[in-house]
Amino acid sequence: MAKRLRAAVIGAGYWGPNLARNFRASADWELAAICDLDVARALQVADGIGGVPVSADYGEVLADPTIDAVAIATPARTHHAVVLAALDAGKHVIVEKPVADTRERGAEMVERARRNGLVLMADHTYCYTPAVLKIRELIDDGALGQILFVDSVRINLGLIQPDVDVFWDLAPHDLSIMDFVLPGGLDVTSVSAHGSDPLATGRACIGYLAMPLRGGGIAHVHVNWLSPTKIRQMVIGGTKRTLVWDDLNPQQRLSVYDRGVDLALQSKATADSRAANISYRLGDTWAPALPEREALAAVVGEFAGAIREGRPARTSGDAGLRVLSVLEGASASLLAYGAPRPVQSLVKEVQGA
Repeated sequence: MAKRLRAAVIGAGYWGPNLARNFRASADWELAAICDLDVARALQVADGIGGVPVSADYGEVLADPTIDAVAIATPARTHHAVVLAALDAGKHVIVEKPVADTRERGAEMVERARRNGLVLMADHTYCYTPAVLKIRELIDDGALGQILFVDSVRINLGLIQPDVDVFWDLAPHDLSIMDFVLPGGLDVTSVSAHGSDPLATGRACIGYLAMPLRGGGIAHVHVNWLSPTKIRQMVIGGTKRTLVWDDLNPQQRLSVYDRGVDLALQSKATADSRAANISYRLGDTWAPALPEREALAAVVGEFAGAIREGRPARTSGDAGLRVLSVLEGASASLLAYGAPRPVQSLVKEVQGA
């Protein structure tokens, strides 16, 4: 059996304890340390998982030559400095979403990891849930056909964040899922964003994103901090079938509908009678069986696999950068009252590097 890798978790706030617990439970990892400016908080997390060394200084953690990797669960505005320091110390890095607070900083992080020959992984946890893995499998197998639309809703009565709007807080989940399951990833050239701040908080609390997909399809995301009901749902429609993912329905998270519209091919001579050539397909509905397992366990397993095999993680730094590209485009569109704004192409940047 391969020697266990050693990891430290930097940040013991909301998400850090979950990372620490999964590193501790993994056969691939030894949890070497928990680091947080609030030592009492770090000690509480460490005690909850059976005892781990703690530190208030991430520089001290990065200087430890026995530590192979770090998991960074600090606020997005701190990611750039901490990630670069970790990469320069020779550590592999997994970092919370969004990977940075600007695309420019995210691009520098990705390039530094590439130059240093290290793994930079985005912790897009939803991508490792059994439901999303099955969605990706179905799309890859062609079960849905060509993707025509994606509609995603992520709304709840949630905390209004002090430093980001609802797009940067909630939409990274939906965007990372789309990037993971769609053929070619989140390959969009423009985005339109409409937001509202009815409580005068100083940032959008309700938002809508629209993005044209290559091939003529469209993706739409609705995010909201002010809804009294909680909805986590994504509908992906294709030329063959339509899939509905309801993350809050543990009895049937996925439903696949063999229903849709078929438009028969026609000549120019019959183009004016298009309606006569439309048929409606009403087939079966089925629910794929899904295992129940914690997604974060798969995340830390993938991190170890990427390091040992010397390959990019399935949710790599590039994936995080694609999400950042859409978020920055959305922010620009919001300032332009919803006018479409371009999404910078990751492919062009890499080719020009």
